[in-house]
Amino acid sequence: MAEWRSAHEHVRVAVIGSGFGGLGAAVRLRRAGVTDFVVLERAEAVGGTWRDNSYPGCACDVPSHLYSFSFAPNAEWPRSFSGQPHIRAYLERIADVFGLRPHIRFGAEVISARWDTARLCWEIETPSGTLTADMVISATGPLSDPRIPDIPGLSGFPGEVWHSARWNHDYGLGGKRVALIGTGASAIQIAPAIQPEVRSLTLFQRTPAWVLPRLDRRISRAERWLHDRVPVSGTLRRGLLWGVRELQVQAFTKRPGQLGAIEKLAGAHMRRVIKDPVLRAKLTPDYRIGCKRILLSNSYYPALARPNVEVVDSGLAEVRGSTLVAADGTRTEADAVIFGTGFQVTDVPIAHRIVGADGATLAEEWRNGMSALRGSSVPGFPNLVTVIGPNTGLGNSSMVLIIEAQLNYAMDLLRQLDALGGKAALDARRSATEVWNRRLQQRMERTVWNTGGCDSWYLDAAGRNTTVWPGTTREFRNATSRIRLAEYEVLRARGDAEPEAPVAGAGSEGGAV
Repeated sequence: MAEWRSAHEHVRVAVIGSGFGGLGAAVRLRRAGVTDFVVLERAEAVGGTWRDNSYPGCACDVPSHLYSFSFAPNAEWPRSFSGQPHIRAYLERIADVFGLRPHIRFGAEVISARWDTARLCWEIETPSGTLTADMVISATGPLSDPRIPDIPGLSGFPGEVWHSARWNHDYGLGGKRVALIGTGASAIQIAPAIQPEVRSLTLFQRTPAWVLPRLDRRISRAERWLHDRVPVSGTLRRGLLWGVRELQVQAFTKRPGQLGAIEKLAGAHMRRVIKDPVLRAKLTPDYRIGCKRILLSNSYYPALARPNVEVVDSGLAEVRGSTLVAADGTRTEADAVIFGTGFQVTDVPIAHRIVGADGATLAEEWRNGMSALRGSSVPGFPNLVTVIGPNTGLGNSSMVLIIEAQLNYAMDLLRQLDALGGKAALDARRSATEVWNRRLQQRMERTVWNTGGCDSWYLDAAGRNTTVWPGTTREFRNATSRIRLAEYEVLRARGDAEPEAPVAGAGSEGGAV
């Protein structure tokens, strides 16, 4: 663990988190010549969600060559869709190759980050000490804090209970009666991985998922050699993968009716394996494909067809000792309960710890729904950039593309601060933020995520989609290529000269969503 340099350390930039967003920010800072920064990581290793999620079968549903940094291609991906160990190892190499470890503070969970208006800086408290920073890049990600529903009687369950993101590797599942709660992206990987060893596996399913074949294969030695010796070949492969997904976006965002053909493909995929008409009915969604994230698996349906697996077409409602009671009254005996119930996406815990200029937390600012200017800046929280912030998620492509676009924005904000000279801060104008989000929500109205007839984790408690970006990654990259000063208020420390006001209309270029 890195040591604090002083009791009251000050840095140019503090980065929160060391997953893809945090490590990417650190690389970009180093490349911009900024060495006065720290990466605050609450755990004892880098990797973010790919460190925390180590459950059996854990893998990415985005092709490997697209799910990596453009500035750090990996010619050695072993499969077209890589597993968790390889992705985590990739992030560890990023930390080593780019010399990031001296900047990383492990065990440094952010207890609070509070904006100091008088000094125009952030005061950050961690268990190891307090420091100040001119700028904060929050890269905690939306998939970092597990969500376990409040189930009556769960505390009295005599067996083992854990969330998929906190897998208990010390507990052997061999011969055990296991209940898996949820049938989302994690559960469809866990179920086939543990089915052969458990005595019985009961899946509690509130809503069935659309599942497509996973076109996964081993990447040959010849391919890896080519990508290593002729790097442009890897670039072309990445570009092809990206282009195909860009072409698909129109169906998700503008013409959901076109997704009917994909539904037929998913239906055929299920019918090839699931012959029982009762089970098939349980597994057939009644909403448009794409409304929830489309899942990829070749082993999920075969696992469900095995005799030791039961699908309960209802959510878990109550626990009575070792008996699990579903909402439809179905009772199941279990030795272990595993929750695959997702994460706190629309109520991110870090938001309760970040306090802005008016003394309110970011969570209070977002009490009526998350929003941010270009997914990055929030009014009243100067010099704060959120990576994978509101409405930056993707339904069909790689989040690394979004992360890199947001890091372009963060680096330009830093350059603008340097250009202003003296002690300065940039605070997103509320009017600009409202215009951005009004246009964004107008575009959202016709997307499959809003019209597809499902209740997904993309929606907040009010039913508003504050998670997904309603366009292509190219559009997002263009919208976040640089700071538009007209969308920000320039703040000066007391005694500094006032800056010239931005030219009327400046920054309007590229402002449309």
